[in-house]
This record gives sequence, structure tokens and C-alpha cells, in this order.
Amino acid sequence: MAVVLPNAMLTAYVLAPLGARRQRRTRTPPPGRRPAPRATWPSSVLEQPDGTWTVRLDPKGWPVKDGDTISDGTGRTWTLTSTRQHAVRGCSDVDYVQATATLNPPEVAGWGAAGIDGVWAGSV
Repeated sequence: MAVVLPNAMLTAYVLAPLGARRQRRTRTPPPGRRPAPRATWPSSVLEQPDGTWTVRLDPKGWPVKDGDTISDGTGRTWTLTSTRQHAVRGCSDVDYVQATATLNPPEVAGWGAAGIDGVWAGSV
């Protein structure tokens, strides 16, 4: 079932489970690099008065966990801080994934670990 009253198309970027990463000896992707996108679904994302965001995702997006990232395709990304699957037996039309998230700072082109265009801030 799709999310009722969606206001965004959100793409999920889901980290492999920790055990699988340890077996392959891979780490969390470095800043600026995301895991491969899982899929994009009609979803809902709303800012709350305390600055957090509530997210409703299509149940096809499950499992998503704390630390996974979602994006709306306009440059905004959020990191999930809690997730919960809502499923109703015998009535899958109302299933959805509820999450809370924090909005990530915008990524600035040309800015990396070495500063803008490879120049360290203190080296000029």
C-alpha cells in the first residue's frame, strides 16, 4: 500500500547490516558517498516544531534502520534516527513505515576534507 497523502518522492539509501559489513571488512561509506539507492516511493516528510522530521515510507521500503539515509531528489537528505513498521493483520492497505529523522546539512560542491578545491583553510 502507498502512503496516504504523500508529499515527496523519497529514495532510501540503506547500509548493509553490521555483521555483513564486518564479514566483507567494509566500513560505513565515507562522507559524501552513499550506499546504492534501494528504490524511490511516494512518501511523506514533515518538519516538527522541535526541528526533527517525521517520515512515513511505503512498507516496501522495510527494513530501514537508524543511520540509514533518505533523499527527496532536490538535494535534501535526512538521516533516520528511529524506525518502526506499522502492519495490520489482514489489512495491508494501511501498512506503512514510521520514522523520525534529522535534516542533514546541504552538500556544497567543491568542498571536501581538504577544503575548497583542495586548499586547507589555514594554508592561504
